[in-house]
Amino acid sequence: MICAALLLALLSVGPGKTYAKPSQAAAAARDGDMVEIAAGAYPGDVAVWRASRLTLRGKGGRVVLDARGQSAERKAIWVIKGNDTRVENIVFTGASVPDRNGAGIRQEGQGLIVSNCFFHDNENGILAGASPKSDIVVENSEFRHNGQGDGYSHNLYIGHIRSFTLRGCWSHDAHAGHDVKSRADVNSIIANQINDDAGSDTSYLLDFPNGGECRVIGNLFERGTSAANGTLIDFAEEGAVNPKQALALVNNTLVNIRPNAIYLRVKMPSDLRVVNNLFEGSGQHIVGALVPEDNKGNSPGRLGDYDLTPHLQYAAPTGTKARPPQVPLQLGAFAAPADRKKL
Repeated sequence: MICAALLLALLSVGPGKTYAKPSQAAAAARDGDMVEIAAGAYPGDVAVWRASRLTLRGKGGRVVLDARGQSAERKAIWVIKGNDTRVENIVFTGASVPDRNGAGIRQEGQGLIVSNCFFHDNENGILAGASPKSDIVVENSEFRHNGQGDGYSHNLYIGHIRSFTLRGCWSHDAHAGHDVKSRADVNSIIANQINDDAGSDTSYLLDFPNGGECRVIGNLFERGTSAANGTLIDFAEEGAVNPKQALALVNNTLVNIRPNAIYLRVKMPSDLRVVNNLFEGSGQHIVGALVPEDNKGNSPGRLGDYDLTPHLQYAAPTGTKARPPQVPLQLGAFAAPADRKKL
């Protein structure tokens, strides 16, 4: 009997390789295969990935997928239908479809890891549909100026899934939409930079429209002067329907330049903690709940079985580094003011 592991293939893509384009490898891929795509541009090439447990990676540098008016299933540059997919070292740009929600990646399967990728100038960066057993991790990646302009498309838009983790990413300047929007049951937003620059019309920096168990730890949030919405972070605005309602806002640096801003707007979470944050600029810190802030460098404790102590801090342009232990904790997203000045 031939071991199943021996049947797994390495599919090479690029000039002079077995497959000239990623879409050709997508048609041939089987469960568990590794697809290595030679660095370079593949304009107008779009694909549907149906196999599960795939690793799709750029080799020798980043791969650039510019939609150039093309789309897979009128949805995205890549539509991922298989489960447990890993995507590395890919640039997705130019996704546009008649429904105005074209994505760099349209995630339809269960389970996705995205690492060291760049999504810019799409109608959505990543658009993930509802999947109750799905876990999505996005790390060390950049999202810039995604959004169709109607307020319904975003840099990242995560549907009703089991869990979503965003770590070491830079999401900024969404076009009329949100930099991060997630309906996941559990959200871990750890050591990212989420901001809009002067001239950007971004709405919320971070939106949990249905609440959930949300851990927001060690992030740098910056609200610019021309943002379309004065709220930085919003919780449960569309109804607190997720199974658990808890929000921990711990050791973040929140900067506002826009007049009349609200740093955090909440709708009746069962457990709200605002600990060791650094608020810069004017505006109301919390609207919608009477919760005392604990900004004294105290231990943040736990949310259920999750340790809220910040162990990572953002490292520009994407990535993280270890945050040294401190007693008491330095307020905000960085262990020392000099760390932020390096960004």
